[in-house]
Amino acid sequence: MHFPDDDNGQLLAEIAAAGINLAQMHTIDFYILFEQKVDAEKFSAAIVEDELAPTTELVQCKDTGIWEVVTQVQMVPDHTLLGQTEQYLESIANGYNGYGDGWGLMESDDA
Repeated sequence: MHFPDDDNGQLLAEIAAAGINLAQMHTIDFYILFEQKVDAEKFSAAIVEDELAPTTELVQCKDTGIWEVVTQVQMVPDHTLLGQTEQYLESIANGYNGYGDGWGLMESDDA
């Protein structure tokens, strides 16, 4: 399988090389970062209302103090769809002083 030569393509190639079936639905974690907890909480409240991403978790990095909202989306990890989802979530996060920090897929029983 060929993947585009960019960060998302590289990550998809690594995931495929690990034996994860990219043709199946998976829970994808999207990471959105905030300097202020109040902004992260406002984004979390807004995104939970979104049918695309009803599950979120708010954590603070112990080293940097940055607040991270992990938003989970059920999807087939397609390169184009991943990029569109990142842009969509970041467009909402920008209204709360947040910015995207990529995505990840943890291997689980749905792999």
